[in-house]
Amino acid sequence: MEALAVRLSGIDAQVEGAIRVVMFYDTLMRRRVDLPALARASAGLAECVAGIRLHGTGQTIRMAPDGRRASDPPPAASSTVPIILDGEEIGTVWLERTSPPSPLDEALLDRLAIAAAAVAERYGPARTTMADPALVELSISAGTDEAARARALRLLGFPAGLPVQVVAVRSGLPLDRIGSAVCPARPVKAALIGEVGVILTTAADPALFPAGVRAGIGAAESPDRSWQQARTALRFTTSGRPVVRYDDLGALALLAHVPLDCARDNADVAAIARIAGAPEDLETLTAYCETGSLRRAADLLHLHHSSVSRRLELLGRALDIELTEPTGLMRARLALTMWRLLDG
Repeated sequence: MEALAVRLSGIDAQVEGAIRVVMFYDTLMRRRVDLPALARASAGLAECVAGIRLHGTGQTIRMAPDGRRASDPPPAASSTVPIILDGEEIGTVWLERTSPPSPLDEALLDRLAIAAAAVAERYGPARTTMADPALVELSISAGTDEAARARALRLLGFPAGLPVQVVAVRSGLPLDRIGSAVCPARPVKAALIGEVGVILTTAADPALFPAGVRAGIGAAESPDRSWQQARTALRFTTSGRPVVRYDDLGALALLAHVPLDCARDNADVAAIARIAGAPEDLETLTAYCETGSLRRAADLLHLHHSSVSRRLELLGRALDIELTEPTGLMRARLALTMWRLLDG
């Protein structure tokens, strides 16, 4: 390349300059520099402020020719070039020249944009938990084609071919705090989509969710399918079981597909709805259905087992279900679960 530059320099000085710009950025890429170093080197070469911005993360880098961060506020860019990765614009590079443009500005920005795309693809976005909601939604939407989904996941920092697990969350806690807690030392991104928090990770540990968080965990397969599963699992959460893995639901997941009108018209579900206005009755029935044992329910409720027995007898009459029989207990569990799905 250097020999070619020498030969061409005798033909056109501008051609020689353009080739030297190419060689300059080739050297930077061989050194595997990051975005700040790339902007710093570009500012030194251009002898003016150089900037790089990635749309997906909102990361903006402005470097002055002296190698320091440029002071704010930034003036209008004198020239800009988009950063293109796999046919998609992922960011912008620019120069902030106060003097007339240099003949080599175009070549410099073209090479800077190519180098920035390569760096973004290699290193991914900054290791922060919160992400651009548009990118997260694109990665989990059922209507996204696989090429666009792969690009979105790559921009979010998930390497190609890595299984991504989706978690649906309802909580008053900040999403970044939840994501960092349940996915330590693993890639994790979070965003709020509508009223539901979305956490993307390679593996979520159910035991690590903070208190007060309701979460449904999808399986680690296609993100769109995992998102559907996570939302279904979230519907099955309760105060006693705040975190639910979709895989643990088994056949219970089928209840989520029962038509709402059909569920409301069911006699057992309607009976649960009638007693739901009495917190004591609902608490007793819930404890008994979760434990399957009168004595364990009594321990959970901090009551004598005879008191729980009397309550269950009255509840059985109100529901018209023999709660102490296996079939009756199964009916009560299904009806209680279906009522919660309607209520939530």
